Amino acid sequence: MKGRNGFTLIELLVVIAIIAILAGITFPVLARAKDGAYRSSDINNMNSLRTALQLYKADQGAYPPALLGYVNRYESGANAGNIIPANQLSLALYPKRVDSIETFRPAYNRASNSLGTTAVWPSRWDNPLNTDPLAEQRFGPADGIVQRAFNDGTGCTPVDNEYYLVSGYDVAKVTGSATPDRVELRYTLFWTGYSVPTAPCATDGSGLGSSDDDPRQLGYSEPPESTVITWNSYFREHANGNATRAKRDVVLFLGGSAKPFDSAAVAERSWQVNP
Repeated sequence: MKGRNGFTLIELLVVIAIIAILAGITFPVLARAKDGAYRSSDINNMNSLRTALQLYKADQGAYPPALLGYVNRYESGANAGNIIPANQLSLALYPKRVDSIETFRPAYNRASNSLGTTAVWPSRWDNPLNTDPLAEQRFGPADGIVQRAFNDGTGCTPVDNEYYLVSGYDVAKVTGSATPDRVELRYTLFWTGYSVPTAPCATDGSGLGSSDDDPRQLGYSEPPESTVITWNSYFREHANGNATRAKRDVVLFLGGSAKPFDSAAVAERSWQVNP
């Protein structure tokens, strides 16, 4: 009797089918485990940033205008005009209070230390319960790039804020809902019409604050514990162009640890969400 030297076609197909089934079961499990590990790591890093901010305020008397700091460029030499990598600088929190640039980088953020970006304001939410428009966010995504006033002694000039993209808690790239994709602001001292002037060099008296303003802003002397420091939108999922109703975003509050939050609520309200 002649012996068999291999598998039949049916046997091979059965083996392939079994492998495909196992892969279909295993890969989603591994993906969820990886996503969960990334989330835990980001939450730990966000909590570290909160601690560093409190130390900074204790030393300086106020919170910094940016978590990592604005982009710096070489002023001379062969690299003149190029961005100085963030890990080569002494910035707002790094390296004195945060010893690694990686603390500023969300797990899904692949930006390099030498990549800079401008940013627009996040979505502007008009709270139907608020009868004071000036206590709401001054600008939204369609209002252009976030700017600041710069005075070199010859007069005031509006300057585009340029952030290190590696710091995904200062700014973050938003995909899925924005057309085209955009980079949005995630951390700033002030948000509202009372506290943000109509233009960086405005002389119309805007942006001077008010007792009627929303106190949940880091630029005020004693913001409440419910104040939002920043939020992580890198885990956000979308359906039909809208953020899903799932706790995929992570929000860092001044008075507590970072916590998962409903993505749709954060996409709509940003810094105005409550713990």
